[in-house]
Amino acid sequence: MKQPLVLAVVGPTASGKTTVSLLLAERLSAEVVSADSRQIYKHLDIGTAKPTRADRRRVKHYFVDILEPHQEYSAGQFGQEARRVIEKVLKRGRLPILVGGSGLYVKSVIDGLFEGPGKDPVVRARLEEQLDHEGVEGLFETLKKVDPAAAAKMTEVKRRQVIRALEVYYITGKPISEFHAEQETKPRFKAIQVGLKWGREELYERISQRVDRMISDGLVDEVRGLRIKGYDRRLNALNTVGYKEVFDYLERLRNLGDTIALIKQNTRRFAKRQLTWFRADKRIRWVPMSRTKTLSDAAREIEEIFDRHQRGEMGWKAR
Repeated sequence: MKQPLVLAVVGPTASGKTTVSLLLAERLSAEVVSADSRQIYKHLDIGTAKPTRADRRRVKHYFVDILEPHQEYSAGQFGQEARRVIEKVLKRGRLPILVGGSGLYVKSVIDGLFEGPGKDPVVRARLEEQLDHEGVEGLFETLKKVDPAAAAKMTEVKRRQVIRALEVYYITGKPISEFHAEQETKPRFKAIQVGLKWGREELYERISQRVDRMISDGLVDEVRGLRIKGYDRRLNALNTVGYKEVFDYLERLRNLGDTIALIKQNTRRFAKRQLTWFRADKRIRWVPMSRTKTLSDAAREIEEIFDRHQRGEMGWKAR
């Protein structure tokens, strides 16, 4: 039996994914499954460039505003829940469009991701103590010894990922990489992945414009409101470009001009990491973007690509 198709629109921050996905959803009678690890949180609207309430009235969105900032959520959980949502949308005869720049979230839906055993407070406390003494690099050296395969896949050393990989190893006695290899990963649908490809200077210009717009739209007041609500800046949800720099500003660690410049710089670095992740996936078909090409033009091109896949006229080789 032929697998149903799902469309995935990916790319770095500020590439235009939200606008393109809205245009596609209206043309294709589709619903959007957001694959963004920060838009899932309530109260984080401006700094995450979240689809507006008007956008969400135009097109049904899933996984936006589902959690409070203090609640923990993993890519593995998202993958399992998003697959269930996608299958329900397909059963209703609608097209799910997976949209986002969180590469691990996209991967979790398309390829699966090991969720693993629950947290062990004793093991976690021991790892946190090791972190205090040796730093994340010390933990990473330990991971390279017990699970070199998992360590080799980390393009960036992140505290949470390293601790989780070690926690799984100490709880089960088995490397997390082996669990990944053994897991049944294939979903009951086939994803057509399309990425929006900008030149570096054009993307950086879009990032600069987006940050300026966030500031004018009230990002500082949004972060101030989060502080008033009692949310601690150390929360994982708030350890995010845009929010962490404004927390510093509110604590008088730098002025507003330097804060804006730093947000732009850190956003460019974040976009570069996103591109490194997505470029490694050769299944993604990249749509070239430019100042003279509108997002509406891009949506039409993606619609044509998807239509050709539906008719079986296009292979899987990315160009």
